[in-house]
Amino acid sequence: MDCVTGAGDAAILYCADLRWRGIHATYSSVLSVDASRAESHSSMARYRLSSTSGEIHVEAPRLKLSGRWQADAAPVQRTVYENASGSVLWNCLQPRSIVHLRVGEREFTGLGYAECLTLTLPPWQLPMRQLRWGRFVSPDDSLAWVDWQGEYSASFALHNGFFCETQSVTDSEVAIPGATLRMDERLSLRSGRVEETILPGARALGKLFPSSLFNIEERKWRSRGILHAQERGSTGWVIHEVVHWNL
Repeated sequence: MDCVTGAGDAAILYCADLRWRGIHATYSSVLSVDASRAESHSSMARYRLSSTSGEIHVEAPRLKLSGRWQADAAPVQRTVYENASGSVLWNCLQPRSIVHLRVGEREFTGLGYAECLTLTLPPWQLPMRQLRWGRFVSPDDSLAWVDWQGEYSASFALHNGFFCETQSVTDSEVAIPGATLRMDERLSLRSGRVEETILPGARALGKLFPSSLFNIEERKWRSRGILHAQERGSTGWVIHEVVHWNL
């Protein structure tokens, strides 16, 4: 879940629930950014999350966080990958949200996004080499994309509630039939191996998974986006990332 204010201040919240080989663990993390800096805090303490057809409420006391995501677009889901051992289900709960969020003493109010990713097979078994993901939200448009490359490849986008195939996806541009999103004014939110960006807040996870899993590298940005579609333009904020699967 995320929120970006009109000025570009942003907060990204991750809530994870793991059930594997008789183990049950929870994990939450918040990444917040203003015009000049980003900071991240993580916890393996329990969080509280409730969801209805139109709203998501979350509280993470250890992170001093509470927020409400109100849907401003209909949910859509898609199975991204499936084999005999399990699947990856991408559930875009709120392609565009109206968000009110408090993190510590800071408040964020603006447009946002919420999704749920469900894996029923271990991530180190995914036939992936590189993943590009992102979401663009403006008062008039929403666009989210998944570009999965490797032994298995899939590249698609969700534009204003409709799925389409992507024509090209880079760190600065996404092209789909009839529309192009261009991204500039990039601000780096996080860069490095998972061992450096996630594990410091969840040391216990390092004992559960193969050490190679934490060699995955990610780069995440907040950018200004302009979506050109059918002779009109729409301006908003983009959260996007590229992940290199070095397993």
